[in-house]
Amino acid sequence: MSELPDRQTINALFAGNYADPFSLLGMHQTTQGLEVRALLPEASEVWVIETKTGRKCAQLKCLDSRGFFSGVIPRRKNMFRYQLAVNWHGQQNLIDDAYRFGPLLEEMDAWLLAEGTHLRPYEKLGAHGAVIDDVSGTRFSVWAPNAQRVSVVGDFNYWDGRRHPMRFRAEMGIWELFVPGAFNGQLYKFEIVDNSGKLRIKADPFAFEAQMRPQTASMICGLPNKVEMRAERKAANAFDAPISIYEVHLGSWRRHTDNNFWLSYKELAEQLIPYVKEMGFTHLELMPINEHPFDGSWGYQPLGMYAPTRRFGTRDEFRHFIAAAHDAGLNVLLDWVPGHFPSDDFGLAKFDGTELYEHSDPREGFHQDWNTLIYNFGRREVSNFLSGNALYWLERFGIDGLRVDAVASMIYRDYSRAEGEWVPNYYGGRENLEALTFLRYTNRTLGRAAPGTISVAEESTDFPGVTKPPEGGGLGFWFKWNLGWMHDTLDYMKLDPIHRRHHHNLMTFGMLYNYTENFVLPLSHDEVVHGKRSILDRMPGDAWQKFANLRAYYGWMWAFPGKKLLFMGGEFAQGKEWNHDVSLDWHLLEGADNWHHGVQRLVRDLNHTYRHYPAMHQLDFDPQGFDWLVVDDHDNSVFVFARRDRDGNEIIVASNFTPVPREHYRFGVNQAGGWREIVNTDQHDYHGSNTHNSGVVQTEAIPSHGREQSLSLTLPPLATIWLVREVE
Repeated sequence: MSELPDRQTINALFAGNYADPFSLLGMHQTTQGLEVRALLPEASEVWVIETKTGRKCAQLKCLDSRGFFSGVIPRRKNMFRYQLAVNWHGQQNLIDDAYRFGPLLEEMDAWLLAEGTHLRPYEKLGAHGAVIDDVSGTRFSVWAPNAQRVSVVGDFNYWDGRRHPMRFRAEMGIWELFVPGAFNGQLYKFEIVDNSGKLRIKADPFAFEAQMRPQTASMICGLPNKVEMRAERKAANAFDAPISIYEVHLGSWRRHTDNNFWLSYKELAEQLIPYVKEMGFTHLELMPINEHPFDGSWGYQPLGMYAPTRRFGTRDEFRHFIAAAHDAGLNVLLDWVPGHFPSDDFGLAKFDGTELYEHSDPREGFHQDWNTLIYNFGRREVSNFLSGNALYWLERFGIDGLRVDAVASMIYRDYSRAEGEWVPNYYGGRENLEALTFLRYTNRTLGRAAPGTISVAEESTDFPGVTKPPEGGGLGFWFKWNLGWMHDTLDYMKLDPIHRRHHHNLMTFGMLYNYTENFVLPLSHDEVVHGKRSILDRMPGDAWQKFANLRAYYGWMWAFPGKKLLFMGGEFAQGKEWNHDVSLDWHLLEGADNWHHGVQRLVRDLNHTYRHYPAMHQLDFDPQGFDWLVVDDHDNSVFVFARRDRDGNEIIVASNFTPVPREHYRFGVNQAGGWREIVNTDQHDYHGSNTHNSGVVQTEAIPSHGREQSLSLTLPPLATIWLVREVE
C-alpha cells in the first residue's frame, strides 16, 4: 500500500525529476485509508468531489507551499470516481484528475507497437481526443524509452512540465497520459528529461497538425476520417492507363502579384486544379508538403511527417484541396521523404538523449550531401513510424500514391561516401539490408491495406528489381523514375544538330533496358536548378531552334514507352531556372500570342492525344507495344517507331532532330492503308514552320526496311509527328 511521500520525493516531483507519477499522485489505498494526492501549483484550497453525487468527500491538506496536497477520505474503502474542486486566486474550478485514469494502450496495441508491426501506429501514438469515464480530453502517447521523465506541456497547463508527468510503459518504451479538458486547437509539446538528465522540449513525431515555422509546437486535432478510393482513381493508376504527371511546388507555382506571398490551399484548389485538368494531365504530384522548418529545402527535410505544412493553410483545407483534385478527375501523388531528416533541436534528433530515430555512428546516421540525419531502419519502432506514415497519407487524405525520394541513398551504405566513410552490412557488402527490408515491407503493406494506390521510386542506379514484387526478391514499387533515359536524351538534345549523328545511341539506348522495370520518364525539378538551366535554355541554336527542339523533344517523350512527368513551368517553356522564392514566369504568357503559348498548347494536345489512343500507353511495359521502324539513320538524325495496343492498332511516331526538312522520306510499315497526322510539333498553332503531310498518306507496295509496305512522308525540321491509320 502506498504511503505518504517524503520530502525528497516531493522535491523530485516539483523539480520535474520524478519518473513514476502514478505511484504518487491520484487515489491510493493506504494503511490510513483511501488517500488522494495532487500536485496543483498556486492552488490555495482543494476538495475531493464524488462525481456520482457531486458531494464533497474531503478537503486535501497543503503539505508543501509549492502546491502539493494530500488527504484521506473518511469511511471509504473502495476506489470511486472523483473530481477536484480547486481554488486558484479566489476562483474555484472543478477539474478531473489526470491521475485517476488507468493505462491507455491496450495489450494488443502495446504488443504490436513493441514489435514494430502495428499497421496504423498513428491511431495510438500522438495526441487523440477521447472520452474516458464520461470525461472528455486528450490522450497523449510518445515513444522515448531512454528518458528519465516525460511530461506533456501545452496551452492546457501553462506549459508547466510539473503539472502533467506521464506514465511510463516499460514493456514498449512509451509514455502516456490522458489529460482531461485538453481539446482540439490547443498547442502542446513533450518535455523530456533525457537519459543524461538534460531537459529537452520536443514536438510530437505523430502530430497531425503543427505551427508554421519559425514556431514549432504541435496542435491537438482529430484524426482525419478515412477517404475511400473510388474505382476510377484505382483505374487511373493502372499499368496500362495513361499517366501524365504534373509536378508542383505549391509555394512557387503562382504567387500573389502584390506581395509575392503564397497562394492558400483554397486558392490553389481554385486555380491550380482547373489548370492541370485543362492541360490534360492525369496526375498532380506535390513536392513534399510535410511540415518542415526551412523553406530552402523545398520540403525535402521534413520534421512533421504526419502534418501538412501550415504555410498554405490548415490540415482540413489541405484535405479539401485533395478532394477538389479528385472531383476534377485528377489523381494526387505525394513526394515522400523517408530517407533522412534534419537535426533541429525540437525534432527527432536525440529524441530522448540517445540516437533513437537515427544511427549513433555518423558513418551510418549522417548524410554528408544534405547535412541531415538518416533513420535507423533496423530499429523496428522507426521503420513502423515510417511505414505507418505512408499508409496514413493514403488512407486519411486520399493520396493516390507516393513518390519515394532518394531511394538510392537509402539502399546503399556507401552512397556518396569515400572508402572508410561507411560501414559494411552484416555480410560485408554495401547494400543497406535494413532499408531494403523496410521498403519491401512498406510496399507490401500499401498493396494490401490500400489497394489501387501506387509507389514510385526515385532510384538512380541499376539496382535490380525495383518494380518487381517483394515475394520475388524485388522492392515492390509500382514504378521507377527512368533517370538514365532522362540524362541520355537531354545530353542528346543539348547538342548542336550537326553533332547529333555521332550520338544517335543516346536516344535509342533506353529501349535496351526498357522492360526491366516499369518506368516513368521524368523531367523533374532536379533538372531546372543548381545551374543546370531550364529545359528550354538547354536546347541549342537561336530562339526559333530552341523552341523547335523543345517541341520535338516533348513529342518524342510523350510517344516513348513509359509514363510521363513534367515539372511545372516546363509546359510553357519557362525560360529561367526554377526559383522556389518566386512565382513561375507567367508573364511570358501575357500579351500577344508567342512561342510560349505554342509550347503550352502542344503539351495540352500531347496529353489529350496520348490519353485518347490506347496504343500510346496500354503496353508501355510489354515488348508487343513497341516496334522500331527506323533505328539506325544516324546521318539524318531520324527515328521512327510504332506504338501498339492490345488489339494491334498502331500509332507511327517519326522524329527529325535536324533543322533540315526531310522530303519523300520512305520507311517500311507493318500495316498497309492510309495514315493521318494527329500530332505535328511543327504546326502553325505551336509556332512552327507548318511543314506537314496534308490529308491521308497512303502506303505503297514498295519494300523498305525489311517490310513489304512503306510510307513516303515529309518530316518537318526539328519536329516529331504522330500518325494514325484511318479505319476503312
